[in-house]
Order: sequence, then C-alpha cells, then structure tokens
Amino acid sequence: MSTGGGQAGFDDGRTAERAQLDPLAFAPRAPKAIPRPGSDLHICAGCGSGLVYPIDWAPADERNWAVEVRCPDCDWIGNGVYSQATVDMFDVELDRGTDMLIEDLARLTRANMEEETDRFISALVGDHILPEDF
Repeated sequence: MSTGGGQAGFDDGRTAERAQLDPLAFAPRAPKAIPRPGSDLHICAGCGSGLVYPIDWAPADERNWAVEVRCPDCDWIGNGVYSQATVDMFDVELDRGTDMLIEDLARLTRANMEEETDRFISALVGDHILPEDF
C-alpha cells in the first residue's frame, strides 16, 4: 500500500494524508516454495520482514526439522530442512514476538480503559448520566 499526496480536510482546519491504494496490492499471489538458507527463519526471503511465522513443522530426521514458513507482509511461503539449533533460535524469536504482542495488548487495553474512565468522569461531572441510564 502506498500513500499519496492527496489531502483530506477536517472542519477545524487540520489536514490528513489520504491513502491511495495500489490496485495490485491485494491481487492474489502464487506462493513461492523456496528452501531458505541461513538461521534467521523469522526474516522473510521475499521482503526482509521480521514477521515470518511457521505454517507447519515436523521432525525430518533425528537432528533436523522440516519447516514451512509464511510472511504476512508479502505472502511469501518458504520451506526447508533445518537443524535443531536453527529451529530453537526460531522458537526464541517466536516467543519474543509473542511477548511483544502481549505487552502491546496490555498497553492498548490500559489506554482504552483510561480513556473510557475519563469519558465516564466527564459525563458524571457534566450531569449527563441519569438514573434511567442504568
């Protein structure tokens, strides 16, 4: 998705940039199944995103894993056979990403609750809440 130079106006004089969608951005893409070299399985070979996640993994033999991964940013799909050490590093990255998501969720939840509390207090102070509201 690309942003363009168009501006949308607000009643108070502020402006916001209007997003212009690339018509090919949402076109279906055929997944590419490419074995990935290296140990950074969380890095996309297609676009470089660090958000790659596993679609499937299973033991390939006693010391290696067959792993299929997907990038949510460019829909790249790759697969290969990787050592236990590489898969362990991938697992650590997945845990780190999960922890970051949980922290963001907690932060957003707190911000939303604070905003809701502030609105409720404002409504109480302004006598905008009546007994029949409950």
